[in-house]
Amino acid sequence: MGANAKGMLAGIGFVAAMLTAPSALAQPAAMVSAERPNFVLVLVDDAAYMDFGIYGGEARTPVIDRLARRGMMFSNYRSSPLCAPSRAMLLTGLDNHRTGLATIPEVLPPEHRGQPGYGMSLEPGVVTVADRLQAAGYRTYMTGKWHLGHDEGALPDAHGFNRSFVLDASGADNWDETPYMPYYRTADWFEDGQRTHLPDEFYSSQFLVDRMIDYIDTGAGSDDPFFAYLAFQAIHIPVQAPREFTDHYADTYSEGWESLRQARTRRAIALGLVPETTEAMPLPEPMRAWTDLSEADRALYARSMAVNAGMLEAMDHHLGRLVEHLEATGQFDNTIFIITSDNGPEPSNPVAEPGFTTWMSLHGYSRELENLGERGSYAFIGPEWAMAAAAPFNLFKFYVSEGGLRVPFVIAGPGIEAGGSSAAAGFVTDVTPTILDLAGLSDDTQALTGRSLRQVISGESPTAYQPHEAIGFEVSGNSALFRGDYKLVRNMPPWGDGGWQLFDLSLDPGETRDLAGDRPDVLASMLADYNIYAATNGVLELPDNYDIHNQITINALKRQLEFYGWQLALVLVFGLGAIAAGIRWWFSRRRQ
Repeated sequence: MGANAKGMLAGIGFVAAMLTAPSALAQPAAMVSAERPNFVLVLVDDAAYMDFGIYGGEARTPVIDRLARRGMMFSNYRSSPLCAPSRAMLLTGLDNHRTGLATIPEVLPPEHRGQPGYGMSLEPGVVTVADRLQAAGYRTYMTGKWHLGHDEGALPDAHGFNRSFVLDASGADNWDETPYMPYYRTADWFEDGQRTHLPDEFYSSQFLVDRMIDYIDTGAGSDDPFFAYLAFQAIHIPVQAPREFTDHYADTYSEGWESLRQARTRRAIALGLVPETTEAMPLPEPMRAWTDLSEADRALYARSMAVNAGMLEAMDHHLGRLVEHLEATGQFDNTIFIITSDNGPEPSNPVAEPGFTTWMSLHGYSRELENLGERGSYAFIGPEWAMAAAAPFNLFKFYVSEGGLRVPFVIAGPGIEAGGSSAAAGFVTDVTPTILDLAGLSDDTQALTGRSLRQVISGESPTAYQPHEAIGFEVSGNSALFRGDYKLVRNMPPWGDGGWQLFDLSLDPGETRDLAGDRPDVLASMLADYNIYAATNGVLELPDNYDIHNQITINALKRQLEFYGWQLALVLVFGLGAIAAGIRWWFSRRRQ
């Protein structure tokens, strides 16, 4: 397919997104049933499939566990492999390329900038679930990570939220207003569309819940229900939590990542989350064996994972304060909770990047065992722990293996079967149509990519998708297509080879046995389905030799030059002047 044809198809996807304006936007609120539930949509950042206690994780998450027992937990739900595309899909019900967030700006190659679907903010005409609910009489609130653009008209106040307090970046410090990587000069927070600043006493999970409670209380006494979108920073880099939440995991991870990966795989099978035939891939090269680390490094990495668990527990604790508030104010029984993650665990090892430790010190960060996780510290889990956390699946965030896509999904509240579990396929694009259906706006979902899971969660149907239906994903070249039990996978370097693989997930969710050579008929058929998906949604081919991690470094360096170019120029001028003066002095001494 030529470049012009691809551009035309991308434009078709863009126009399709613009034509999804719902009929409910013009529907008077009085036409909607008075018995409408509230919604609390909780998005955890970078949580692995088994990170919640109810899914077999080590962290204490009693609030999430309680909600899961009150409702239904899914074992076969998938998001996209990267944060901004997932958030766009979550809030719109559309494929990420139809929203304008095909990937994230941090990894965008210059060849894709400004192309339809690659604008890095929600494109004109794209309607969010908040837009639709607001038009139907809902009060709509958001706190937390937005990451969908902050130019004029790109923030939550322009996309259906009555009140919002948001971070527009891929992450930031959890203790104060500090950026977390060289791509950003500042940590940009906005309230109701205006640049704002954090209070002196701040911890992200606590503050985001506090502000959400304030917003909900502003509508106290109103008959209008509310939609609350709570997008936590936990457990994104930098991994940080108060010591009282981290100390009791001091010995939990001392046996290392291979041990954790095996233990989680056994628990997943015992809990019935995956079939007994499941095997987990071993850690790939060049990941390190736990025993190859020095004693000091083992202590630092074990503590990093303890902070990771503590950050999850702290998030759950503060979510519990919101639950308690809704119970105390009589709003809990009519509230539907949806809790999930945007993608699998984060594998990045930032200190391995050239110059990063210098950048850390310039921004007041340290990575010391004694205060890891606390104010001024910088913790992360790295690729080995991410691979272990993703068990029993393969790989992690950025990639479309199950470790990057399959995440926990809990839904609880009125009309939802209590104590249930479902192995039905569910996707991030299904969240918006499910919310609209439960709100009595099911006629408003026809043009969406996803579909409502209401019949699954009410026990009326075991599935929302038929075996012949093909569901595609693509982010930065990492591509997948699901059809029945089969999955087509392409992972790009450095953790993939760019080739297509085929797996039967009903027997092999760990993706250990590539069937591409054994089932060429299925491979060819699914490749044809993937090409239809890519053309329909305007997926662009990657430039030659694209590497997602190299692109992050390049884009961050370019941003640093934008931020500090004149300072660097002055340093260069003075440096060259000093060198010239030194050379003149040396020659004058020689002549003397």
